[in-house]
Amino acid sequence: MNYWFLMTGASVALVGAFFHGVVGQKIYMGNINKSELEALTKSLSLVSWHIFTIFLIVSAITLVSVAYFSSFRIAAYPIILANMLGAILFVFLGLGKHNALLSLPGAYLMIATALLGGLGVYL
Repeated sequence: MNYWFLMTGASVALVGAFFHGVVGQKIYMGNINKSELEALTKSLSLVSWHIFTIFLIVSAITLVSVAYFSSFRIAAYPIILANMLGAILFVFLGLGKHNALLSLPGAYLMIATALLGGLGVYL
């Protein structure tokens, strides 16, 4: 186990959660609220947006817990896997019809969290 890789991964996820939850929401919801989508669709979009914010916070908390309590190591594996799969999804869709996804930080944030978490658990 490597404390510093785990804590760096947690920091990346936590900083990402802050920017996603505060700055990203203002930009994203500003665009959504200007649109002519139905009110329910706008509300569901806000909830969906913050599900990812919550996931980033849970990732950070899990990696910090594993850094301090090595017996929690198994808890890191789903976080590492989910971040890696999320990054793959961003890239897969970005290489298809959704090129704009590659210009967003989501894939890079998830790759960094998964890589740092994995290195922290295995080293």
